[in-house]
Formats: sequence, structure tokens, C-alpha cells
Amino acid sequence: MQPELLRRYSAPVPRYTSYPTAPHFHDGVDAETYAGWLSGEEDDTPLSLYLHIPFCDRLCWYCGCHTKQVRRYDPVATYVDALIAEIALVAHCLPRRRTVSAIHFGGGSPTILSTADLARLRQVLERHFDLESTLEVSVEIDPGYVDAIKLAAWRDFGMTRASVGVQDFDTAVQTAINRPQSFRQTERVVSLLRELGIGGINLDVVYGLPHQTRDSLAKTLDMALSMQPDRFAIFGYAHVPWMKKHQTLIDEKALAGIEERFAMVGLIGDRLQAAGYLAVGIDHFARPGDSLARAQEQGAVKRNFQGYTTDRAPALIGFGASAIGRVDAGYVQNIVATSEYMRHVHEGRLPVARGFGLSDIDRVVGDAIEALMCSYGFSVHDLKQRHGPVAEHVQAEAARIHQQDTDGFILFDGDRFQVLPQGQMFVRTIASRFDEYFGRGTARHSVAV
Repeated sequence: MQPELLRRYSAPVPRYTSYPTAPHFHDGVDAETYAGWLSGEEDDTPLSLYLHIPFCDRLCWYCGCHTKQVRRYDPVATYVDALIAEIALVAHCLPRRRTVSAIHFGGGSPTILSTADLARLRQVLERHFDLESTLEVSVEIDPGYVDAIKLAAWRDFGMTRASVGVQDFDTAVQTAINRPQSFRQTERVVSLLRELGIGGINLDVVYGLPHQTRDSLAKTLDMALSMQPDRFAIFGYAHVPWMKKHQTLIDEKALAGIEERFAMVGLIGDRLQAAGYLAVGIDHFARPGDSLARAQEQGAVKRNFQGYTTDRAPALIGFGASAIGRVDAGYVQNIVATSEYMRHVHEGRLPVARGFGLSDIDRVVGDAIEALMCSYGFSVHDLKQRHGPVAEHVQAEAARIHQQDTDGFILFDGDRFQVLPQGQMFVRTIASRFDEYFGRGTARHSVAV
């Protein structure tokens, strides 16, 4: 890859876990707007739920999540009270009792929850929703702060998939990001999960971290592969100190440049595919037979704020401070500050900070971008089947983008828009050319590689 071409296509762009992306949400969407949207959810299809737990036992300096370190459990218990109250508020706004097919716990570190509070959350969810017998429950796990008792409580809650944070096993890298975590700790947690009958284990690995090299990354991958996870989620470190002040503690001089990050991505893909994993989208890998691999083969992979998923629920309800959800009418994000979030909930108000109402064009462009991010292409015919004549807007944009492609990364025959293998590394950049909001406002993003 020519350095000039690599630099041009690696310019900062969104990750496209939504469209429009979160920086374009605005405060014109408020609690009253959201209540109206919820009351209009007449569909009887299952819901997906996201519960955000914004607390950690330690603060990792690389982290870009909305979270904070706590040394006592009291703030967590108080927050759970508010979370329970918000669940009741949202359920009251829905026109009928709904079924839930998937629940995702993120953070922060969801495993900071006590076993008693976890049981309370299960009870309140059962009080307000019908949980499917095949309910998928995924949980993000920090191996440094979990034991067999807590994992058993999560199993009893219904956990079916665990995302175990690895990031990197090199001690120099761990010191640079304030995340000490031995291989033995991680291996023990994976073993405990298997003993408890958890059938889906995902390992998260990050590239582009300070002091990380291709050699150290290769060793981390080999150690991770020895645990034989069902999936890998691979994330490029997003250095955004203007958003996350704790990232100023990371030495920028120790970060890899664009060309080295590009080489790391190639190394990861080669290593994992040689081990038998199938690539899913831009940053996930799954064992053949895993539900995500099967969905990839069937063209049924979806993408949302949790990354790549098999979750087909059309509506995702977000609970907790900073949580983002999507209903048919648009996106909603809750208040980020936990104190303000809790105050609103205890006053009986939906804790909405901002959101975005979707137009017909937003929906068709969003579907096209999601298809690009999941399978590197889309069919205009399929878009017209779902959205009608408004899909002609995407067709015109596809023709324009193809005409301007002087690098040989795209094919377009009037119906099928396809990113070729040599351009798939830069699909985020190509997707941004369909984004009518990109470049507006003051939003800043991480690099595209």
C-alpha cells in the first residue's frame, strides 16, 4: 500500500455503529419526544435491550467509554435503583407489554454489580417484559475483577455470551494503559465460564496501543488463540484525548503511526484466519459454526452500538446513563452524568439528553452504510424493495462515488455497489462518502485504520 494512499484513506471518520452518527444527535429530541416515540411503537416484534453500567474498579487510560472509577459499592447500588426506575418508566410508555429477545450489558464493567442487584434487575425486567426462552444475554467482563460466585450469578441471570477483555498481554503495554492483567487471570475466567456452561466466549483485543509492536501483538494473539474462543473482536485504539481527558496520561510518542497500524491489521487478519476463524465485517472473527459466522454466510449480520451482532430486533432500548437506543422514529441518548441521570429518573422523567429523528433518506442511507460495514456492498434493488423510490437517492450517490474512484476500490453496475478486496480496509472512509452529515459541525473522529 502506497504511503500517500494509506494516509489519504486513513483520515479520521466515524465507526458507523449508527447513521446518523452520535455527534449529530441534538437536544431537540427530549423526554417528551421520546415518550411519544415509545407510545408509537405498535409493532409486536421482539425488543433488544442495552443496560449501561458506568462504573469500574479501576480506570484504564486507553478507555473511550462513559465510565468512572469507584472504590465503594454504595454509588453502584444507588445507580441500580435509578436503572430499575427507568425500566419502569419506559415500559409504561410502550403501548403494550413487549417480548425481549436480547439483552446486552456494557460499561464500564457490568460485573461490578453485586449478585443481589443482578437478581433485582432480572426480577424487574421480568415484571415489565416477556423474556424469550431463547433470550440472548451478552456481558462485557473484566477478568481482573470477577470470581466464580459472580460468574455463577450471571449464569443464573441468563448469560449466554461473555465478552472478555484482553486488550494486550504484554506487560509494557499494560503498564502504559494502566491495565495489569495476566494471561493466567484471563485463562482462569475463560475456564470458569466454560465450566458454568456459557456457550459463547468472545475475546477483545486492541491494536495501536502505546509501546505495542507487531511482535508483541503476535504473542498476544497466540496466547489468546490458546484459549480457543468462539469469537474475536478487534479494535483499533482510538486516541481521542479531547474527549477523554484520562487519555492524556498516554505517551503519544509511544503510539504506532498509520503505516504500523495498517501492518498490525494485516497481521491480525492473517493470524486469525490461518487459525480457522472467519472474518466478519471490519473487526470481528468467528469460528465456523458460531452464530455470527453462520449469519455472515447468510448475509444476515447486523451492526449496532455493540458492534457486529446476530440480533435482528428492529428496536433497541437503551437504559442507564449515556445509553443510546433506537426505535422506529429515531435515536435517543440518555444524560451522560450519572447524578443528573438519576435525578431525572427519580423525578419521574425519561432521562433523555439528545437524539435524532430519522427521515426516509436517513433510513435508506443508514441501511446502505450498514450493508457496507457488514458485507462491503449493497444492492439498490434490495434498498428499493424496502424503502421504495427514495432509494434512488443512494443509487445516484453510488454512481457519483464510483465515478470519482480513481484508486480501483469500487465496482458499481447500476445495482450492485461493491468494495473490492483491495479497498475493504478503508470501507469506513468509503461509507463516509454516503454520509450527508459528515463534515458538518465540530465532531472529531479517530483514524480509519
